[in-house]
Order: sequence, then C-alpha cells, then structure tokens
Amino acid sequence: MSAFNVVKFRVKPAQETRFLDAHRDGKANWPGLLRGVIIGTGDRTYCLIGEWANTDAIVEARGKMIQTLDSFRETLEDLGGDLGVTDAVSGSVVLDLKHRP
Repeated sequence: MSAFNVVKFRVKPAQETRFLDAHRDGKANWPGLLRGVIIGTGDRTYCLIGEWANTDAIVEARGKMIQTLDSFRETLEDLGGDLGVTDAVSGSVVLDLKHRP
C-alpha cells in the first residue's frame, strides 16, 4: 500500500514566492515521489503532501528532501515547541477513502 508524507511550514513575511519557487520546475522531483502538492493552509502557512509507493521510498529520498529544504530554510519561521522550521509526519495508508481508477 502507498505511503504519504506531510510537512507543515510557516513562511517569513515577503518570502512566499521564494519558498514556492524552491519547489518549482522539478526541484522537488525526489526519487520515488509519485505525486506532490503544496497547499496553502492559512496566513503564510503551507503543507507539502507527497505520495510514495511505500515508506521505504520516503526513507530513501530523505537526504534529497533535506537538500531541497536547505535551499530555502532561511525563508521559514520556527514553528516553536522544539519543532524547528518543519513539522513532518509520514506513514503508510491504512484506509483509502476514494480509490482512483
């Protein structure tokens, strides 16, 4: 069954274009990523959602994802609570609510 990762970010004022540009044009084309989207969740807050074949694919791509993060890290605000600049979770799908054909 597939797996997903979700990463929450809060972008510093006037840095949203730079944050989004860091992911455009294949810059976030990590090995094993089936689909990735960034959604706006509020004032300067975003979530990156990635779909992967399995959790092993996420683990294998982690180094490349960190390289991408390092390219725009200074655009992010600390989230507090000892999280740093990202709040990331990942895991295997346990229930598919609507299967794609």
